[in-house]
Amino acid sequence: MITLLSTIVSFLMGGLPKLLEFFQDRSDKKHEITLAQMQIERELELKKLGYDIQEQIEHIKSEQLQIETASQDKRALIGAQQAEMQAIYAHDASLNEGTSQWMHNLRASVRPVITYGFFFLLVAIDACLVYHGIASGVSFDKLAEQLWDNETQTLFAAIISFHFGGRAFGK
Repeated sequence: MITLLSTIVSFLMGGLPKLLEFFQDRSDKKHEITLAQMQIERELELKKLGYDIQEQIEHIKSEQLQIETASQDKRALIGAQQAEMQAIYAHDASLNEGTSQWMHNLRASVRPVITYGFFFLLVAIDACLVYHGIASGVSFDKLAEQLWDNETQTLFAAIISFHFGGRAFGK
């Protein structure tokens, strides 16, 4: 169960920014619709009652301005975050300018090398433990239970999800 949860969480972390942006946009649109409905309802109520009180209208306008300002602040924050990501990507691309193809390939191989390194480390440790267990006369069933326990499954799932999950959402 922990393995499955770890795999899902690791895989989805790459898509978290897009998911948050989706919910923020949805919330903003819902908020704007609610504001428009409230304004229409208040105008209709005022017309029905025959009230034309300037103070109430100004109060409604000031509330609307406050809400619009808050919405603009949120949009500005999202825009700043998008600009920051664009600047990071541009900086990353500029690091490859004037470098050899070998260096470009080396920079691109960081995630796979880390993934392969941890994978081969896990395999090497398990191979040593299997060798030691067989030499000590431990049965294969007991070795399998000890080597492929829940913690090892979680670690393996996290490594694989880190590699493939980040790549799926990065495209």
